[in-house]
Amino acid sequence: MSTTTSAATDFPRTGRAAPARRTRGHHRGAIAIFVVPFGILFSLFYLLPIGYAVYRSFQTVEREGTFGPATEVFGGLVQYEQVFASDAFWASIGRVLLFGAVQVPVMLGLALVFALLLDSPLIRGKKFYRLAFFAPYAVPGVIAAIMWGFLYSPSLSPFSVLTSNVDLLGSGLVLWSIANVVTWVYAGYNMLIIYSALQSIPGEIYEAARIDGASQLRIAWSVKIPLVVPALVLTGVFSIIGTLQLLTEPQVFRTFTTSISSTFTPNLVVYTTSTVPNFNLAAAFSVVLALLTFVLSFVFLRLTQRKAFQ
Repeated sequence: MSTTTSAATDFPRTGRAAPARRTRGHHRGAIAIFVVPFGILFSLFYLLPIGYAVYRSFQTVEREGTFGPATEVFGGLVQYEQVFASDAFWASIGRVLLFGAVQVPVMLGLALVFALLLDSPLIRGKKFYRLAFFAPYAVPGVIAAIMWGFLYSPSLSPFSVLTSNVDLLGSGLVLWSIANVVTWVYAGYNMLIIYSALQSIPGEIYEAARIDGASQLRIAWSVKIPLVVPALVLTGVFSIIGTLQLLTEPQVFRTFTTSISSTFTPNLVVYTTSTVPNFNLAAAFSVVLALLTFVLSFVFLRLTQRKAFQ
């Protein structure tokens, strides 16, 4: 009888252990199927270009005599010395930082207001407004810049009364004209991120607030906004990165105005340098710009996290 009991108890143990091992191995294969293609594409189109740019940034061109053949040799920090000595590059950095300090809060503020309106039970036709707010993001950046460039031009705009009296493409306002285009395009995109965060808030929290006598405005201010702070931080990081990468709108606006130079933004500096061509110096500009983007994003995350825990 004891032998029968032992066999009966051993069999289920063996039966449970074997499928567990097969399931674990099966999951490893499934993970590899999804991860390996991503890893290959990520390495080919992200890590490899970054590594190549870093490599080119340490190269320099030397010639034997005045008209001798050009050869690339290791130049150390020669290209980076030119980067840090470039007044045009650092002026463009300051310009986009000023741009971001004004445009990003305005854009995220509008995105938050739009998301709160869509999440409010007092608003009807939410599907229409959600599509209307997001529609500008579906317009390619070049097309949006061309469209707004025509609207800003006194000789082409249907609002010639305004554009003839206010030089929206002049040196004093062109930066903020570009900011208007960027806000128009990306406010709806950021709105969807914030709106998705609002949709994930449990309804019981709203019900408890209503039982306590809170109005819709009070719920939005005291409940919804604090709970979507992580989404606001995420959109803030995206916006900082996008601000330092500003290229399409200034490049298109150069066809409408002479107020935008070839070094108006950091990416225009990189683009102009590469067309000389001086790929090594352009690579050094790109590496420094990437590091600045990383530092600013990291500092922003640290500051927002510190405030969140206070």
